[in-house]
Amino acid sequence: MYRTALRNVLAHKGRLLMTALAVMLGTAFVAGTMVFSDTFGKAMRDSNSKSYSDVSVQVVDRAAGSNASARQKSEGGSATLTDATVQQLAALPGTAGARGVVSGFTGVADKKGNLIGQVWAAKGANFAPGQDGKDPRYPMAEGQGPKAAKEVALDRKTADKAGYKVGDTVRVAANGPVIEAKLTGIFTTDDPVVNTGGSLTLFDRATAQQTLLEPGRYSSVVLTAKPGTSQDALLAQAQPVVPSGHQFDIETGAKLKADEQEMITKGTSSMRTMLLVFAFISLFVGIFIIANTFTMLVAQRTKELALMRAIGASRKQVTRSVLIEALLIGTVSAVAGLAAGIGIGAGMQSLIGAMNENMPNGSLVIKPLTVVVTVVVGVLVTVTSALLPAMRASRIAPVAAMSSGDQPVSQKSLVVRNTIGSVLAGGGLALIGYGASTGNDSGRLPVGLGAFLALIGVFVLLPLLSRPVVALVGPLLRLGGTPGRLAQRNAVRNPRRTAATAAALTIGLTLVTGLTVIGASVNDTIDRAVTGSMKADFIVGAANGMSLSAQVPAQIAKAPGVAASSAMTTAYWELDGTSRTVNGLDAAVLDQLADVELTSGSTAGFGQGQLLLDEDAAKKLNATTGSVLTVAYPDESTGKVTVGGVYKTGGMLGPVMLANSEIAKHEPKPYISDVLVKGRDGATDGLKQALKDATGANPVIEVKSKQDVRDEFSQTITFALNLMYGLLGMAVLIAILGVVNTLAMSVFERKREIGMLRAIGLDRGGIKRMVRLESVVISLFGAGIGLLLGCFIAWAINGTLKSSLSGLTTVLPFGQLAMFLALAGVVGLVAAIWPARRASKLDILESIKTD
Repeated sequence: MYRTALRNVLAHKGRLLMTALAVMLGTAFVAGTMVFSDTFGKAMRDSNSKSYSDVSVQVVDRAAGSNASARQKSEGGSATLTDATVQQLAALPGTAGARGVVSGFTGVADKKGNLIGQVWAAKGANFAPGQDGKDPRYPMAEGQGPKAAKEVALDRKTADKAGYKVGDTVRVAANGPVIEAKLTGIFTTDDPVVNTGGSLTLFDRATAQQTLLEPGRYSSVVLTAKPGTSQDALLAQAQPVVPSGHQFDIETGAKLKADEQEMITKGTSSMRTMLLVFAFISLFVGIFIIANTFTMLVAQRTKELALMRAIGASRKQVTRSVLIEALLIGTVSAVAGLAAGIGIGAGMQSLIGAMNENMPNGSLVIKPLTVVVTVVVGVLVTVTSALLPAMRASRIAPVAAMSSGDQPVSQKSLVVRNTIGSVLAGGGLALIGYGASTGNDSGRLPVGLGAFLALIGVFVLLPLLSRPVVALVGPLLRLGGTPGRLAQRNAVRNPRRTAATAAALTIGLTLVTGLTVIGASVNDTIDRAVTGSMKADFIVGAANGMSLSAQVPAQIAKAPGVAASSAMTTAYWELDGTSRTVNGLDAAVLDQLADVELTSGSTAGFGQGQLLLDEDAAKKLNATTGSVLTVAYPDESTGKVTVGGVYKTGGMLGPVMLANSEIAKHEPKPYISDVLVKGRDGATDGLKQALKDATGANPVIEVKSKQDVRDEFSQTITFALNLMYGLLGMAVLIAILGVVNTLAMSVFERKREIGMLRAIGLDRGGIKRMVRLESVVISLFGAGIGLLLGCFIAWAINGTLKSSLSGLTTVLPFGQLAMFLALAGVVGLVAAIWPARRASKLDILESIKTD
């Protein structure tokens, strides 16, 4: 039986090719993911291992930074890290050296005034030279470190990007006005932020404190231990010296390094898990191809298997022979997949490096676990997929050797299958509906479980659905003449086979459609939320998300071409005992800058200190127009405020609105998130440049039109969708292989039939057209079911997101959905090229002769 199984594999290697390719692609995805994540993770850990190479103990003031005083107050302490603290720590018996570190956000402008690099990776720090005038953390490649105000040094990569040389004037900005400083030095550093594309600007100590924190204050202190003093011992000595207060963290360098390594490991693990999910989706699609292939092979070898039974082979031996075939194919394909996966892993690493030259790189990591998992998964998937066909093979009676054609499917088995499918699909759809009705996170588990059950149920019911669905396209197929009518009959002749072929495409289209609908819905909601209530032509804000300087609104108001402008401020007050975010605008220009869709009341009282609430806030506060609310202000005073109107929920206006003049009474320095601007001539390029110039061409300040804001959000969602489409591409490719495989094997199976059609007058073109139309019908059938199921699941998922994304509604992008259906038809045409060509070239006499 072992020799027979081997001979069968060799005899049918052409028919098994697509199955082997499906297994190979799926396992290659698994192996590539594991190789890439291991390699990338190791490179990241190696790159970041130098972060704490000179740190024995580090003391960090978490309250240092923007809004330091407010945060410090919330932390419950007033102490800070000062020169006195540094001196006390330096005097410890185990301390070899102590240095105060100042750090914070600092953006660097290129020669056109644009920010260099990403805003989240723009840092500023203090240059701390020793007695030799050098700072060992930042060795100067050119020039020297900054020694006075209006002097800065830049890292080599940032200087090269902008073309700066020592002696040039550089424009930098933290959270205040632009600073024009002389570039005194260019340094090298192993700082991970710089190595991954960020920028680092060095100031002298006093300027760094003045610009990034406040005079005399440090954000952290780094201690180096004397020889013979352990990090833990130095930590024990330093703890009593650190100022009291909950905002201080003190840790050893070893602990900080370990924490960072763990964070990197978790990050790469999350990425690995996401990629593996898509890899297993590809393998799940491959299961249908493998099972379909072995089902067709068993049907085509009915006589052979019956003869084996007739000469004494037992059922177990027949089952074993089919499973041995699967084992051989799975092993060979998995090994090939492993080799391809190593190549994919290396390619992904190179691609990441090409997309971002600053990403860490390293030698390829191939762990034994990767080899074992890849081979075991490939073999298990193949053997498990072949199990049912193997069991069917064992049930072939010896007398079947005297008959020809397929064994008929019993009515009982179809009834059982349809019953099981109906129960699974019905239960799954019910769970999805229940989860969607919750409207919050608690519905995600029912929706996920329901989607899985519904998907399985639909797969089981696909044979039942194939006849009526294919019948719908019958009139169109008749336009193709005799080949069209034959294609329709072929598509429904064996509903199980049609269903198994279409199922692979159904999975891919369900996932693609679901992602597309969710993306379109979220994009539409965010667009309405961000720009729906915005009448302003431009919105001016800080790229780092921090508060704008108090001078910016005044600068913008004076810019040529500005008709109206207002700072958009934010405060956090208690309304009737509940903490609320209060957004402020200037009352005089409210109607010019914002579209407030009131459901009751008016904006007339806005300038007189009355509140405006959105519908959600009004409902939670049990307030209506005219209600009086108690307000607790940050300055610990209290007061009363009247609700002047209620407006529709959603939009950039936030839940509570109040005039800036009222907020300023209790917030001397309110947080300024943005400035809204209305131009005399609309959103012109000239006004945009005038606003940029008015803010001193600050690299940190962004001037965006309404369309810019839309594009920014849509680009983020589009990027995420394209990434998902790319990851699902392997599953769709495997589904295409399934269509090719089924058609090719079907051509072989219907060899005599095709020969007879040729004999009675159907030409080669007609044969090709028949196979192509059959392929298109099967592809459109699978895609159509996938589109419907994907839309329904997306609607349910949107239902669970409503609590976290106010105003979310399901949007069906009909253009994209129609394109997916059209692409499915194209896939059917492409998949049929080889099988149709093969069918048309069959020799008539050879095909119709008796076996």
